[in-house]
Amino acid sequence: MSGVVLGRRHLPRTLTIGSVVVLLIVVLAALGPWITPYATDAFAVRERLQAPSAAHWFGTDEFGRDVFSRVLAGAHYSLLMGFGATGISLLIGVPLGMLAAFHRGWVEELIMRGVDLLISIPPVLLGLLILATADPGLFKTIIAVGVVYVPIMTRLARAVSLSLLAEDFVDAARARGDGAVRILWREILPNAWPPIIVETSLRITFAILLGSALSFLGLGPQPPASEWGLMIAESRPFIEEAPWIGLAPGLCLCLLLVMVNIVGEGLRDLLDPRLQGRGHG
Repeated sequence: MSGVVLGRRHLPRTLTIGSVVVLLIVVLAALGPWITPYATDAFAVRERLQAPSAAHWFGTDEFGRDVFSRVLAGAHYSLLMGFGATGISLLIGVPLGMLAAFHRGWVEELIMRGVDLLISIPPVLLGLLILATADPGLFKTIIAVGVVYVPIMTRLARAVSLSLLAEDFVDAARARGDGAVRILWREILPNAWPPIIVETSLRITFAILLGSALSFLGLGPQPPASEWGLMIAESRPFIEEAPWIGLAPGLCLCLLLVMVNIVGEGLRDLLDPRLQGRGHG
């Protein structure tokens, strides 16, 4: 088993590499507006559609804007959509799932039938339905994507809570006279975090992808924003003449998705006791 040692356990090498790359992207996204070599919204018509060069690493777009600067400055949009939407799904889905597991009967039926209804709708369609009621924008897209993944978090939290409610320490808490809120907060939630953390790290990937897809459809940040999905959509008329306009944000989006997914897979291998005996690359 190779990797970084954490206590008596080894961090998989892929988890270490993925975490470093994601952290680097987060730092670049945070510093992006201040370290871009060119202004992201500065038009330079004489330099429009220039191929990648030493002056413009990723070339320029139809307005002469530096694509590298726009990609760098736009990284925070994808990160905000991924982490923000996943945070919303956690804050809503985990309490609902725990509540459904603890209060059986009509409470569970009401929650889980609503979850089944939402899960039956494809994520992109559900996002479109939610955003159809409001003007497009970054934070509205984050909320829409977060709501889309609430059902998945609810089902996971319910499944984990059901298994924990059968444990002896929960019976002991009930014997002490602890109420529902105390049992869920003090006994269930701390022990439910490992699988929830793993699912959260993997869900960030889907949230970033769905957010970019909605932006590609014009339901996310609006021009002249440099969100990657929007940049790819704006590059379509120039796909043959200047393919680098859409290729640069597309490759960066793929890199981010792959690295976040690697981190999620590494966390699963690290936290899932069923995988502890397996080797890690």
